[in-house]
Amino acid sequence: MLDVEGWAFALFYIPMTIFLGCGFAAKYREGGGNFSVPLQWMLGLRRLKLDAVWLELLPATDDAAADQRRIKNFQSQLQAHGLAGRYCLLYQKPASGTHDLEAMRCIGMSNRELLERLRRPTVLLNLAYSIHPPLLLKFERRIFCDLDPSEIFYWMTKMEMGQSYHHEFWTIGLNVHGGDCQLPKSSLSWKTFYPLVDTQWIRPEPRPRTPKFTTVGQWYWGGAVEVAGEFPDLSKKLAFEPYLGLPSRVPEAKFELAMNISAGDPERERLQRLGWKIVDPHQVAWTPRSYRRYLASAVGEFTAIKGVDVTWRTGWISDRAAAFLALGRPVITEDAGAGRYLPANHGFSFVRDACEAESAVKEVLGDWPRLSRRARDCAVQVFDAAKNLRNILNL
Repeated sequence: MLDVEGWAFALFYIPMTIFLGCGFAAKYREGGGNFSVPLQWMLGLRRLKLDAVWLELLPATDDAAADQRRIKNFQSQLQAHGLAGRYCLLYQKPASGTHDLEAMRCIGMSNRELLERLRRPTVLLNLAYSIHPPLLLKFERRIFCDLDPSEIFYWMTKMEMGQSYHHEFWTIGLNVHGGDCQLPKSSLSWKTFYPLVDTQWIRPEPRPRTPKFTTVGQWYWGGAVEVAGEFPDLSKKLAFEPYLGLPSRVPEAKFELAMNISAGDPERERLQRLGWKIVDPHQVAWTPRSYRRYLASAVGEFTAIKGVDVTWRTGWISDRAAAFLALGRPVITEDAGAGRYLPANHGFSFVRDACEAESAVKEVLGDWPRLSRRARDCAVQVFDAAKNLRNILNL
């Protein structure tokens, strides 16, 4: 294993490149929240004044024209955030789980320039195991960054998911070492970090006129982990069921969901009858900037999380919650075991049922200025991208 202290010493004396490995931003062209995840990492690396390159993998599809639109969108988004010269998009045709640089087209940074950078000291922050061998093995220091502890931990006990090819393992499952954590046991030495938000790019916004609570996500999601011999439903649809009466409980508040629920889906009509407004996330949050504006249009977030994180006590917190906090928006959600790892005056209200959710919503409406300041302070103190990256990179 690489000597971390020696690496940290070399960082200040030898030109070094930090690569952010990602494989989920370019292919989801309409997902501003999805794109915002790696964007926070890059903005944090820039604040630390490090030589950083966004290394994005884009597997080809059967629609070449759609692929080109994805490439152009990726390029335009990076340009909009001052990162036009800081990326290499690897277009892989045909798509494969094996990542061979010779079989990929480099966009943004040439193949020659990428190879030259790889001859220097390098660090790869490999988000969700986006970069695979043999390309993965070209990086000197390889850090596995887990963004979904319940699924990653489960599948790592079943198959190879990069654990053999990395030097360090970091997870946003804050409670992985807690006595009440029910995640499958891992032989790896996991360290924990908080979801990243760049608190200079996402700053506090004034209180909106409409007392709205919202969240962004996928309403439907299939089971992908095994619990007691079954693969439970991990969808927001199931998670929200106990809380669907909130609009009638707190009529002075507005409740909205930015979820992918089609116009003809009976679920949309059911939710609307219960008092929930449904909006299309591809319209209100299709870029990182529109995503930020949409979050700022609410006084706070209300959301339920997938049951396995609550049951297994993974300590998971969403990157979306970190963004809400940075905007000065309190977050009402369920506790998956993360509360004990936050400061006493954090920006969350952790709830277990509809009664507690009702009380939390009323508290936010009645004491918004104080809770807004608390949310922002928590974002700066705990979730700031530069702070977390300093910890992960041992700076």
